[in-house]
Amino acid sequence: MEVKMKAVTKSFGTNSVLRGVDIDLNGGEIHALMGENGAGKSTLMNILTGLHAYDSGEIIIDGTETVYQNPKEAEEHGVSFIHQEMNIWPQMTVVENLFIGKEIKNKLGWLNTKEMEKKAKAVFEDLGIQLDLHLEVQTLSVGQQQMIEIAKALMTNAQVLIMDEPTAALTEREIETLFKIIMNLKQKGVAIIYISHRMEEIFKISDRITVMRDGVSIDTTMTKDTTVDEVVRKMVGRDLEDYYPEKTSKIGEVIFETQHLSKKGIFENISFTVRAGEIVGFSGLMGSGRTEIMRAIFGIDTLDSGDIVFENETIKIKNPNNAIEKGIGFLTENRKDEGLILDYSIKENISLPSIDGFKKRGLIDTTAEKDFVQLLMKRLNVKAQSAELAVSNLSGGNQQKVVLAKWIGIGSKVLILDEPTRGVDVGAKREIYQLMNELADRGVAIIMVSSDLPEVLGVSDRIIVVHEGTIAGELGKSEATEEKIMSLATGGY
Repeated sequence: MEVKMKAVTKSFGTNSVLRGVDIDLNGGEIHALMGENGAGKSTLMNILTGLHAYDSGEIIIDGTETVYQNPKEAEEHGVSFIHQEMNIWPQMTVVENLFIGKEIKNKLGWLNTKEMEKKAKAVFEDLGIQLDLHLEVQTLSVGQQQMIEIAKALMTNAQVLIMDEPTAALTEREIETLFKIIMNLKQKGVAIIYISHRMEEIFKISDRITVMRDGVSIDTTMTKDTTVDEVVRKMVGRDLEDYYPEKTSKIGEVIFETQHLSKKGIFENISFTVRAGEIVGFSGLMGSGRTEIMRAIFGIDTLDSGDIVFENETIKIKNPNNAIEKGIGFLTENRKDEGLILDYSIKENISLPSIDGFKKRGLIDTTAEKDFVQLLMKRLNVKAQSAELAVSNLSGGNQQKVVLAKWIGIGSKVLILDEPTRGVDVGAKREIYQLMNELADRGVAIIMVSSDLPEVLGVSDRIIVVHEGTIAGELGKSEATEEKIMSLATGGY
């Protein structure tokens, strides 16, 4: 299938999102679509699949001008979109999610459960997924849920497959599996539009790259004929210096320590320290227990045993309120469900943990609250027309900045960042790294969980590797390599 989109424009009210975009796609091609958050990439793909109508331009598929009325029609004609934000039903099982709206029935009209399970197992085998089909999806990790989304799309026999940040929640091993599947689909003639902010992935897997900036297609080039620096320059309109800004903060005394933390069946004997001004990276495969350790420290989940020492005092954290009161902040890996209240405004999200500080005689000092929020928005470069805008209207990168702003606002002394740059563009990533360095300069102790090995290596002062619920090893910045981290993460030495 061949697709051409010519001079496509789209506005939402007075907001012009696409101002003239050209892109073409050939069968058996992996075409990377790149741009900063808010460049219009997802809107363009939503137009292709019929979710939004475009204002002007044309879409030509296999030589014929084509307009799909909705995503279901597009899918029926072989165009499938795997969205960055997962479309799952948490309380339904894995197999129910795979076949929702596409149930297989027998002659009597009853669900043919055995046939659905058979097809699901076949797709899972191709993907290298080992999951109980009868588990409720809400019990699975973000990475496992992402693999289900990919499996759903592959079950439609798509001829055009759009992937929006498909590896954001996957481990290195899962990414390698996905890449094998993508290359297999390419050999079968499937055309793939691949949206990602991970440069190493783009240059590893794509044939061509189209760069968008501010709703306009800037350039399309063969991947082999360009460089990372050139792509970044086209994306942001300027040269971007080193991705990982130099960290100059002085590392002080230990201010946070865990001693023999355990939770039966999840992790055991977790002991580590973090010093003032230090960034400690946590690495490991998906399911290794990294996130579960952080959730227990913050009081979301309960501990079976072990102690937490903060500023030389053993403390008890029974719930997140206890953690916040002590000066511990936690940016969760799932910002949509756990980090933000999407229907609330930017102002409400940022000020929520600090709201008691604005109370005077039982009433909120709205002027002080407004000034507080504006200061943080300016410092973190949150791009929005107003602090009153619902946070659901922001791009992924700006949403992440809002989550960071609320934890900075309470003056966190220990800040846990779980996948802080997931789904964030290259420009916003550097801003987040720079902010982490500035916080470290102020003496904040930072714990960063990340599945992105270059990020772990580029940002951390020390790296702790988790394997099957235990600490497999610790590496200093000077000795750490991707090979050493992966060796520890997979049970080696």
